[in-house]
This record gives sequence, structure tokens and C-alpha cells, in this order.
Amino acid sequence: MEKVEKVTEALQKAVIGDKKPKKEKKEKKAVAADADASAGPLEVQPPPAFLQSRIDLFDRLYKEQQEELAKRPRDDILITMPDGTVKPGKGYETTAAEIAKGISNSLLKRTVIARVDGEVLWDLERPLEKSCKLELLDFNDDEGKKVFWHSSAHILGEACERRFACSLCIGPPIDTGFYYEMALPGGAAVQSTDWAPIESLVTKIVKEKQPFQRLELSKEHLLEMFAYNPYKVHIINDKIPDGTRTTVYRNGPLIDLCRGPHVPDTSRIESFAILKNSSSYFLGDAKNDSLQRIYGVSFPDKKQMAAHKKFLEEAAKRDHRLIAKQQELFYFEECSPGSAMWLPHGMRINNAIMDYIRGEYWARGYDEVQTPNMFNLNLWEQSGHLEHYKEDMFILDVDKEQFGLKPMNCPAHALMFRHRDRSHKELPLRFADFGVLHRNEASGALSGLTRVRRFQQDDAHIFCREDQIKEEVDDLFDFMSSLYGMLGLTFRLKLSTRPEKFMGEIETWDRAEARLKEALDEFAASSEGVTWELNPGDGAFYGPKIDVAVLDCLNRSWQCATIQLDFQQPINFSLEYQTAEGHQKDQTRPDGVVAAPAAASAPAPETVDDDKKDGKDKRKPLLVKKPLAPGCARPVMIHRAMAGSIERFTAILAEHFAGKWPFWLSPRQVIVIPVGMGFLDYAKEVAQKLRKERFHVDVDSSGNTLQKKIRSGQLAQYNFIFVVGDDEMRHRKVNIRYRDDTSTQARDVPVDLEDAVAKLRALKLERGMYNPFPHVVEGKPEQELDQKAKA
Repeated sequence: MEKVEKVTEALQKAVIGDKKPKKEKKEKKAVAADADASAGPLEVQPPPAFLQSRIDLFDRLYKEQQEELAKRPRDDILITMPDGTVKPGKGYETTAAEIAKGISNSLLKRTVIARVDGEVLWDLERPLEKSCKLELLDFNDDEGKKVFWHSSAHILGEACERRFACSLCIGPPIDTGFYYEMALPGGAAVQSTDWAPIESLVTKIVKEKQPFQRLELSKEHLLEMFAYNPYKVHIINDKIPDGTRTTVYRNGPLIDLCRGPHVPDTSRIESFAILKNSSSYFLGDAKNDSLQRIYGVSFPDKKQMAAHKKFLEEAAKRDHRLIAKQQELFYFEECSPGSAMWLPHGMRINNAIMDYIRGEYWARGYDEVQTPNMFNLNLWEQSGHLEHYKEDMFILDVDKEQFGLKPMNCPAHALMFRHRDRSHKELPLRFADFGVLHRNEASGALSGLTRVRRFQQDDAHIFCREDQIKEEVDDLFDFMSSLYGMLGLTFRLKLSTRPEKFMGEIETWDRAEARLKEALDEFAASSEGVTWELNPGDGAFYGPKIDVAVLDCLNRSWQCATIQLDFQQPINFSLEYQTAEGHQKDQTRPDGVVAAPAAASAPAPETVDDDKKDGKDKRKPLLVKKPLAPGCARPVMIHRAMAGSIERFTAILAEHFAGKWPFWLSPRQVIVIPVGMGFLDYAKEVAQKLRKERFHVDVDSSGNTLQKKIRSGQLAQYNFIFVVGDDEMRHRKVNIRYRDDTSTQARDVPVDLEDAVAKLRALKLERGMYNPFPHVVEGKPEQELDQKAKA
């Protein structure tokens, strides 16, 4: 019971909080003001020398660029709007801003960026060069929001240069706003007292309406412009090929390496706030310099900022790390970063999620398997992961050879399919695996359960014929809809297509993408379907994928499920099955397995030669690729996960439900409270009966008052409170209070114990989110209330 009281005390502090007098709040504001005043001068004086030398080079080259653009022909062009209307214009003269203003001033004010020909984002003030299709995007568009926040990051960068004379590194937009990373002189750190001065500088920058100016530069000029900044020099040398050009953008004294585009000027950023600051490593590598990172968010108006701050307050209350501490679910040890220590109550949730998924596996024809945690690097070389994923793997030296902890299960499942001959009668073959996975995430990226190094997935791989793809993907959509719908989550779908670095033939990719598009279109047209978006170039290296983002009760997007269509791994591992045409009846066994001719059997794995020549490892591929045997075909491999990482999914649900777990997921389902110590034995008897039904139940045997016991149970988020006294003990009944229905908080409506157990059993089995005791309303039986209503 001590644990219950600890949880209660923690929850009470979080939920109720300590009420502070107004005087104390005023004192806090005064202290904050004093701290800001002691933060030193607003800007460093004199300004760093690199500001002016950078501006001088920019001005000279910008003038040359404008002179060259002035010589371009002003041909007549036609600009087609989304509604089909066509606007006339002049090449290298007409801008998207002029088009927007011609429609209305309000449209121009709310437009953030333009999109040309459905693909290229274009600065509003940059002249259009040829006839094109034009879209005007505002802050509500995802692309518009990214540009708005990226421009805000540049404003933050300018403020930081003026305040710290720092060396800026990168300043990208992120899902929740933006950040800028920098190195302060002497390795100094950003302090919370710097926030208000930086925000003051931002306010000045916004009022100055500094235009964003775009300039194309050669690599040589870039290196000259940023010679003072070793981090920019590294990025330029690493990312920009010799002999090529890229762009910088200027606003005020800031000139930054950037592809753009940006908002027209700084005045668009009407509301700006710093959210937090932290340390980081350059390029996310712990071997590199330690840097400072400042996070911010911005909006086109103050109303949106106020709404966002309220959202942040609610999100902070729901932070799964806070809930985990309050409810004793999990924690982390420094000796194993990024690997959760699951406490008993956390494992109850973990197991409940897996039990649900296992039930779905049984109903949908999956077979659960288990594979090793560590494989020789030969396997990862065979699959292609060594080339594309090595930096994210944990590599170990064992017996003079290198092994990798598995970051995914697909190569192991390919081996499992390959270990004997397969027949078309076995397909589809569905292997499910809850095996432990390890990924070498950067230490700065680790965040509670949402980004870890050790995790488990509801991972599965389906091996099927090409003509079975649609049916399998349809079942996955049904699986997904069932899981998310039960939990009150909605979802969005994106089709991620062939990336720049890919494995296999383009024709194969085109065929795979066409299959997924067909399945997505049909699902979108169904009664339970949702529309989907194209996410070009973001597929896995071995195949296109459907990325699924779930939306929680705060409308936050979380990456969860994935469906990946893979034609490449079956080729890499020489997977094959005997087709119906190639089936040899005299070799068919009752289970449908075909004993193929010896010539078609898979070659034994080659051994690794330990000898080295000229210091190079002579390691050979683990398996030899072979052409299809006569009468055989390659299976298609569908990679899929519904919840995704169990750790991440638990975090999502903790925040979605704010720690108020549904009964079937809850680690604290029932607490039995005796009204006095004389009824403790009956309370224990009730608890024992519930435990036999595999309910998570506790008994409050403390000496607290009844009201305090009930309040403690409520704060600890027990789904049901069973109160027992003399009447309940004599008649084998219980008084029930249901957490999620305040109308059941009054007592004196005893329920038969057997009936209560039966209803809880049904609630758990159905994974319901309803009150199984609807007759308990305001402490009166339903019949009595009905009679009063009729009267």
C-alpha cells in the first residue's frame, strides 16, 4: 500500500498543485526582471568584424547578380492559378507577390510562399522565369509552415550573432517550430537569462522589416564568406561539390548558407517565443564539438501563439515521462542510456498491448517466431543494411569477426523463409516477431520512450505472391483501422516513393509503387478510408512504403505504423517458391511442402576466411545469390508494423489518455477499500476473487479515513473503487465508483459481487471504454430515477 500512497502523493502534486498566493507570483516576476537586467548588454560591442566583411562581399556579388538578371529577356508568360484562371506576366519581372496583391491585399498578407509547377517552392519576391502553374501557400499549409519557421530560425540566428558574436551552425524548421545551433566564444553556454534579451532583439528585427535577399554563390565565394566559421566551412566542403553553386540568404546583418525559400521580410513574424535551450553535438556526433541549441516557435498573429502556449501547457501535463514517474511505469539508468527499465506497472501495459496484438495475429493467420539478437556482418552486407544503415548499428568484435545487434528483423525472416524449399500453397506466409532491436541513436536525440536505443516492435513480414499483394494490404488497413479506432486515434497516410539512394531496378520500383497506389486509392474510397498524400523520395532503400501517422486527442501527429513493399530482399537472399505450374505432384507432401530437386536447393552458407591479404578482410557474402530454379518464382516481402515500437506506442497512449488508462490497458484496475479494519478480511477476499480473473487489484489497508482512501484511489487513476462495509460483507456485494463517470462517485448502491466480476470480465474482453454499471447514477438505482422522471 506504500506504493499506492507514493503514486497518490505524486499525482496530487501534479494534478492539484500547490496554490501560491498572488504576492509570490509578483515576486517571481520581479526576480525574473532582475535576472534579465543582470544578463549584460543587449548586443555585443563592438560588433564582430565578420559581420561587415560578410556584408561587403554579399553587396558586391548581389549587385553583380542583379545586373546580370536585368539583362534577361522579359518575355510574355502565362501564370495558371489552381482554379484554372490565367494571369499574364513578364519573365524575370513578374513576382508571385504581385499576383497575390492583384487578387487582394489580404491574400498577399497571409501568403507565406509560392509553389511553382506543383513542385518547386519559390520566394514571393523572386521574379518568375517562365510560364508556370502557381500556388499561393499560407501558414496553414505544411510547406508554408516550414518556410515560416525556417525564416524565424534566421531571425533567431541574427539575434544570437548580435548578442553573442557566435558561430552559427544549422537552423532548421522542425515539427514543433525551429531551432538554431551555435558555438559561443570560449565555449560559453546559453543561459535562461538570455531568453528575454534575445526575444527583445527579435522584436527589433521584426519591426525593421528586413527583406530576405537571395544570392547564388560559387563554392569558392562561400568559403571566402564563411572563412571565420569552421562549422560552415565543414558543411560547405562536405555538402557542396566543387564547381557548383548554391544560395545564401540575407536579412539585416545576417547572411546564412541556405537553399531557402523564405518569407518576403521579417515583419511577417508577428509572434515569437523561445521555448528552451540545450547543449548538442555538431552534426549529432558525440566525437564533435559541443554546441548550444536554442528552440523557438512563431506564428503570424498573437492569437495563435496564445493558443499554442495553452496547448503546450496541456501537453506538459500529459508528458509520458511525468506520468511514468507518477505511476511508476519505467525509468532509465545512466549505465544503459536509451534503454528503458520497465517497472511492474509499466510491464502490465506493455503486456496488454502485446496480448491484443497476439490476439489479432491469431485471428489473421500470423505465426509468431523468434530470431537471434546478433548476426555476423555478412548478413547485413547481404541485405544491404551495412551500406545504408551501418552508422545506426551497434557493431561488436567477436572471435576475430564483426557482428551487429539487429536493428530490424527482416534479414532474419528472409533466412527463415529460405531455410527450406517453399511451395505456392504455403503463401501467404506471415512471420511475426517481438524480438528485441537495437539502434544507435545519437545521445542528443534520446527522449523518454519516443526515441530509444533498445526497443521491441510488433514487427512482421508477409511473404506472398504478387497477385496476393492487394488482399494482404487490404487486411493491413483493416488491422490498422481496428487498432486505432478502438483507442480513439485517427491517422493519416503517406506514400513514400523511391529515394535517391536505392537498391534494385527502377522498373521494379515503379511496379511496387503502382501496387501501393492502387491499394491506397481503394482504401480511400471505402467507408472507413482516409485520403493519402504523396511523399516523394522518402521510401526505404529497398522499396516504397506507406507511412502512417496517428493523431492523438491533442491532434499531435506521431509516426507509428508502416507498410513496406519489398521486391529487393527476396532477390538479395535468392528467395523462391515453387509455382503451381512447376509443382511436381509426386513430390507433394500432405502439408503442401514441396521436396525440390537437389539441384534447386539452396547452397550452404559459405564460411568466412580468417586470413587477410594486404590488411583487407577477405569476408565473403554469407549466402550466394542464385538464379531462379526451374518452375519457381520470387515471393514479394511485405514489411509491416501496426503499433510500431511498443515503447513509442506506450508513450503515445500515455499522453493520449493523460495517464487515465482504459480498463483493459490499466496497470491499476481496481482498488478495494474497507470502510474500517473490521472489514479488511472481506476486502482481501474480494481482491483474491478479482485476481483469479487476472485483474490488477490492490487493497487499501492503511489507517486513513474513508474519504482520504477514496481520494487516493482516484488520484492514483484506478478505474474502479470497490468500497466494502458491513452490508456489503453480509450480502456479498460491493459499492462501486467508476473513475471516468463522476455520476458514480456517490455510494450506497451495492452491486452483487458475482455480477460485478462478470461485467468487468466482459469489459476487459471487449476492451471497452464504457461504464459497465450504468444503473449507478448519482447514488440512486436506475428504476428509482425512472419513477421520479415519470412523476
